[in-house]
Amino acid sequence: MIAGAAMLMASNAIRMERAAVERRHMLDTATSGLDREIFYQSEKAREYVISGNPEYLEDFNAGVVNLNDTRAMLGRVNDAGARQEELSTLMTAVDMAKTLVNDQQRAIEAYQAGDIETARQMLFSDHYEGELSLIDSTIMRFQALLDQRTQVDVEQAIIRSRFWRVMSEVVLAATALMFLCVLYFILKRRILRPVVKLSDVVTRLAAEDFSVEISEFRHMDEIGDMAEAVKVFRENGLERLRLEEKLEQDLKLRNLLSRMTHRMQACESKKEVANVVRLFLPAILPGFPGRMYLFDENNSVMRQVCDWREPLGSAMTFDPAECWAIRRGAPHRQGGEQTDMPCQHMFKPDAPEEQQANEIATLCVPLTAQREVIGLLYCEMPEGVISIEDEHYVFMMAENIALSLANMHLREELHDQAMEDSLTGLSNRRKMEQRLGTLLSDARETTQPISCIMLDVDNFKSFNDTFGHEMGDRVLMEVASVLKSHTREDGLSFRYGGEEFVLLLPGVEPGEAVRRAEIIRKEISALHFMFNGTPIDKITASFGVATTPNHCPGNKLIMTADEALYESKENGRNRVTKAMLSQGEDMVA
Repeated sequence: MIAGAAMLMASNAIRMERAAVERRHMLDTATSGLDREIFYQSEKAREYVISGNPEYLEDFNAGVVNLNDTRAMLGRVNDAGARQEELSTLMTAVDMAKTLVNDQQRAIEAYQAGDIETARQMLFSDHYEGELSLIDSTIMRFQALLDQRTQVDVEQAIIRSRFWRVMSEVVLAATALMFLCVLYFILKRRILRPVVKLSDVVTRLAAEDFSVEISEFRHMDEIGDMAEAVKVFRENGLERLRLEEKLEQDLKLRNLLSRMTHRMQACESKKEVANVVRLFLPAILPGFPGRMYLFDENNSVMRQVCDWREPLGSAMTFDPAECWAIRRGAPHRQGGEQTDMPCQHMFKPDAPEEQQANEIATLCVPLTAQREVIGLLYCEMPEGVISIEDEHYVFMMAENIALSLANMHLREELHDQAMEDSLTGLSNRRKMEQRLGTLLSDARETTQPISCIMLDVDNFKSFNDTFGHEMGDRVLMEVASVLKSHTREDGLSFRYGGEEFVLLLPGVEPGEAVRRAEIIRKEISALHFMFNGTPIDKITASFGVATTPNHCPGNKLIMTADEALYESKENGRNRVTKAMLSQGEDMVA
């Protein structure tokens, strides 16, 4: 009885350890999605103040309702056994999230009131990023508290388990010795052999060798009871080992997935994202070959950007309509134990369709960003099935890949907006400074000249005062169109500021630059505008032309062209003036 009690206590300690792990899992389940919901809200608010798309506002408002309903989540956390400190930390994160939502709503109200700059500043400021980071760190602290408590509970359970295992070993050894001494003379053949077997089993179990097999004992006596207790102890040990292995494997996969996500967020091109996927995905899902596709907007096809583990099926490129997952906007499984329509991109061009359907069990997961399919994650299942856990990891990776690509696209759009004048479509002054730096660097190697034409629309302020800013904007857009038609490549005409424009002409000598400026001046003078049915007097512009190294060093090219423009203004406007090297340089009218 003492031995059985010791073993039952050891079994109870293992159950306590398992309960700690299960409680941790329940708390994870109860609070899952909170951090994603918070950052999802932030993304939708930002996308709305950037694009003004009302769909983002609807998504934001729907998310606000979900985020505000925290009573159910807190109830689940409390039912799962969370402590007061953990509940307090989680509640702090929820309160900060609600505060952040209030900031987002104020930014949206500012945007809707027309104060776009303030709205964007509120959602893209360092303070706002700091609040997001603080919420993230609070949630991580909540997770850390759970991990700490789970670790303490598990360690205590392990200590109890080891203690009672040692006690059971001692008691069982003593019991076995006593039975051997007493029953050796009484029931030698009936008792000795079972006791020897049980002693060997107990010894191996004490060394945590749970692979030992326990023979069936049909005796309805103490030997049978002891064998049953040892069997229970072994089963609990096997279950504990299984849980430990599963927990370790799950932690390893989560660390890999987290590392993969961080690397993708730091990528600056789709090629880098493809390289990250090619490296990490085989480590996360070693038994599943596959490919990743991205949508080629120029050719309207899905194009492979990487593969892993030598997949057998699927074409390198295919029409999006050939994949059922892309058609439905949802994961699509076929083959193996799943009976469903095979995707057309699985078929080999030279084989009949009936010979190819369901030959390979596959899982296609669309990569979706902003409700648009931007790619596809294709996985093959050699064994015909995929576990729920592995399928969950596939979905998580597809979501993270799509999010990384969407963030990259958003960064590119923001960069383009920062470098472009929204009214004229020309590059702005910041872009001009970058492009001029590149041209000057190239010119130092090729020794080719770089000419600069700077022009200013004459009397533009009085024109705006007379005819209004809308008419003034039309004039600036028409002038920009003229400039675009006189550059050999995109990105060489710029709006310098206000009514001033700049053209950079690499490889153009001063005389040719003056000739082009004169042509542009005449085309601008030929522009015609009507205001309330009445023709407007012709629009003119003054020009200044400078060339490096002919007139000035490269770092003074814009300033020299500006001085020549000023001279055109002083000499009566509507003319082209070339920067001078000496008193003998002339003005071209």
